[in-house]
Amino acid sequence: MSYCGHPGLMPIEQALNAILTEVQPVTKIIEVALIHCLGKVVAQDIVSFVDVPPADNSAMDGYCLAIADLEKTVDGVLPVSQRIPAGAVPEPLTSGTAARIFTGAEIPEGADVVVMQENCSEHDGKVLLPPVLALRDNIRDQGQDILKGSVVVSKGQRLRPQELGLLASVGVGSVPVYKPLKVALLSTGDELIEPGEPARPSTIFNSNRYTLRGLLQALHFEIVDLGVVADTFEATEKALIKASNADCIISSGGVSVGEEDHVKVAIEKLGRLNLWKLAIKPGKPFAFGDVKGTPFLALPGNPVAAFATFLLLCRPYLLTKQGVGNITTPTFTLPANFSRKKAGMRQEYLRANAEVVDGKMMVNTYPNQSSGVLSSTCWGNGLVVAPIGQTIEHGQEVIFMSYSDLLY
Repeated sequence: MSYCGHPGLMPIEQALNAILTEVQPVTKIIEVALIHCLGKVVAQDIVSFVDVPPADNSAMDGYCLAIADLEKTVDGVLPVSQRIPAGAVPEPLTSGTAARIFTGAEIPEGADVVVMQENCSEHDGKVLLPPVLALRDNIRDQGQDILKGSVVVSKGQRLRPQELGLLASVGVGSVPVYKPLKVALLSTGDELIEPGEPARPSTIFNSNRYTLRGLLQALHFEIVDLGVVADTFEATEKALIKASNADCIISSGGVSVGEEDHVKVAIEKLGRLNLWKLAIKPGKPFAFGDVKGTPFLALPGNPVAAFATFLLLCRPYLLTKQGVGNITTPTFTLPANFSRKKAGMRQEYLRANAEVVDGKMMVNTYPNQSSGVLSSTCWGNGLVVAPIGQTIEHGQEVIFMSYSDLLY
């Protein structure tokens, strides 16, 4: 079958749809202490059993009073009847008086306004107040942030630091979450050595292991690191069988048509292969299938290709499998601070940097877009999408995907 004028290659949109239709989301739910919930996915709606704030409170340090009492005075002076710090339970406000109050303190019964201290003058137990006040000024209403019975965090939501704080604010001490996926990670290639080992002729340091581990850790998955698998069919088959005990398998390298690439053959023996050539650049050699029923995603060996295909395909697949409700990655249109005269036969994801140029946000691309130039991923802050068959002129609006969204 031919796609986009390039025989045998599948568009990324079709490939992503193909793998997402086969996702079987995790169903096991565990209760986790809130302090350990960063990055976890909520398994059910979390409802607040309290109002936040739990009572009307003061938004300022100052004085609270009843406006009607101030209007009865001739000189705008009221005696101060009590002092209310945050955390104290106030007495009802004595008629005809004001109370000294501090930020976050509960408003006493009978008060309907707070005047900030900068607009008041206290002397000998009395406070001079401004003549004109607005009803309920500087008062935070009970429940204005969160109402009792409302959903504070929805099922399928990943917990960021701000959600942790929100849950803490309503008294939630533990959260039902989906059990984190266990992802088996392996690399193939006899040429690979570990950082710290002496460099030898015809060897390269295994950067993909550390890139992919970092990406998986950023998504808060558990990792089963199987290291480097030797370039033999037997070693590949053995490693894949061991990896099949995880929830998902990710490999880098070994999905091309070379004689020493054994992953494709091993998958076809142990399970099935859905696709393995995509109309994207970098990242054409990509495989998806299963090993003894365990989902398998095989990334290219080239460092940038492995990085890009993880972000574009593995990430949405894994997040969906983890139970995340919304996996859409925001995109932005920015004017290009570059030109691209040659139209590509595959959809390209260019390493890019969005920055302010002469007071205007624009995006530039790294000069060398080779799939082996890993430094290009560190130079910028996102990817520019270059559609199939299209050139890009300077100043033209292009689609930009930020790493801050892709790496979360």
